[in-house]
Amino acid sequence: MKIFNTLTRQKEEFVPLEEGKVKMYVCGPTVYNLIHIGNARPMIIFDTVRRYLEYKGYEVNYVSNFTDVDDKIIKKAIEEGVSAEEVSTRYIAECKKDMAGMNVKPATTHPQATQEIDGMISMIQTLMDKGYAYAASDGTVYFRVKKFKEYGKLSHKNLDDLQSGFRALQVSGEDQKEDPLDFVLWKPKKEGEPYWTSPWCDGRPGWHIECSVMSKKYLGEEIDIHAGGEDLIFPHHENEIAQSECCNDKIFARYWMHNAFLNIDNRKMSKSLGNFRTVREISEQYDLQVLRFFMLNAHYRSPLNFSADLMESSKNALERITDAAASLKDHKDNAQAADLTEQEQALLAEASGFVKKFEEAMDDDFNTADALAAVFELVKFANTNVTEESSKAFAAGLLELLVKLCDVLGIIAVKKEEILDKEIEDLIQERQEARKAKNFARADEIRDELLAKGIILKDTREGVKWKRA
Repeated sequence: MKIFNTLTRQKEEFVPLEEGKVKMYVCGPTVYNLIHIGNARPMIIFDTVRRYLEYKGYEVNYVSNFTDVDDKIIKKAIEEGVSAEEVSTRYIAECKKDMAGMNVKPATTHPQATQEIDGMISMIQTLMDKGYAYAASDGTVYFRVKKFKEYGKLSHKNLDDLQSGFRALQVSGEDQKEDPLDFVLWKPKKEGEPYWTSPWCDGRPGWHIECSVMSKKYLGEEIDIHAGGEDLIFPHHENEIAQSECCNDKIFARYWMHNAFLNIDNRKMSKSLGNFRTVREISEQYDLQVLRFFMLNAHYRSPLNFSADLMESSKNALERITDAAASLKDHKDNAQAADLTEQEQALLAEASGFVKKFEEAMDDDFNTADALAAVFELVKFANTNVTEESSKAFAAGLLELLVKLCDVLGIIAVKKEEILDKEIEDLIQERQEARKAKNFARADEIRDELLAKGIILKDTREGVKWKRA
């Protein structure tokens, strides 16, 4: 299995630090609002990476944090006249709802920055003791960037270029820094902000130190995979490497994975352009499985363009999968013959070739677009080869393959049986009776009534089937 490593800018064979185990850290959202579809991309992508690693037999310790202390959270709290904790608690709950809707598995641990302050103070103190950090007169603690000789190795930025860039920007607070490149590890409180007591001043941690500490606590000093959006490469991940490696004297992460940006109608998503889309808004138009399918239909390192047309085509494509799965389930439940024929055995062996194609795609830096192509080949194969005469075992075998591959991608091929409420069951029964009595006007009326409730009926030889719209 090969992973494209941002650090080396090439695909590398994946070899975990410990055989059979993977330690993986993914930077999570800052919880000051409902998550947007830009947040959704890394959640879906790296959940899929995790699922595939588990499919391959690895035990994955998957840690993804919530940044629950931040300027944006504080601003929102002040606007609403509530505490920052109230804002972050509310939006963590909302984020978890959206994640469940996208079928993103809960992390092994979801740490929150505010609950790990002691570890941050401890790491900052170690960096100061080793000469990598210093406190300014107001209690702000800075990291000495130039003391870490490998600074820039992830983003492949040149320190001299950064220096001249910073001079042009005239970074605020530069006058108390030893060097304009130095970044904040701890900052003093402002009036009305949450704060914690530290040896330097009452204040709160800088953003970068939070992830270094949470990764170390829940995964150890060295990890296999660190992941996030490409916007985090610099300065966030670059700074994480600097402070972690200086503190622990070990390589921080072996493989760095970054997903590319998401545009809306070929433009960068921003509130000012009015094209800012939350996952919750999408869920009002589409099942979030459609959003997941859409995200996986491109390679994670390719920029992705979100549009209504592409969502519609994703919806239709996803329906081809779920319809094929529903059809296989019907055949499995209603087939007359039980056992495989010799011909069916040969066909099942042929179908296993699609699994091989799927695995080859995923082994090549998690190429979900090609993996989905293999799923569609399996769908076409099933639609072509399963007939009324097919055995239960043949339909069941193909269904099992389809469900297994979809599950790796987090796509739900067969929804758990949903219990219709009494009113809908009664309407379906009444429609059956109306048809028997040749009262087709009433039967059509009931069909329309059910459609308005989001229930689609399909008359088949085995009886009435239904699905939610």
